[in-house]
Amino acid sequence: MNKTELIALVADKADSTQVDAEKIVNAFVDVVTETLAKRGEKVVVTGFGTFEVRNRVARRGKNPRTGEEIIVPAQKTPAFKAGKLLKDAVK
Repeated sequence: MNKTELIALVADKADSTQVDAEKIVNAFVDVVTETLAKRGEKVVVTGFGTFEVRNRVARRGKNPRTGEEIIVPAQKTPAFKAGKLLKDAVK
């Protein structure tokens, strides 16, 4: 499912227009992105899951073209952990 299909399903489920549903989906994505990127806080949607920022430590890697060993710097990465209700629904 892509974003357009998601918006269409949200509009149908909420009995609203696709324009309104698109605004809602975009607002949700913006709020989650802003909270993770700027504040570094978790976003918990009870029953659905948790969006959070995880820190990756620096590590050694290899350049696939040359085989040369390089240092991959430490970085932050977004992560999602599914909640119990979502896990149970998928089983």
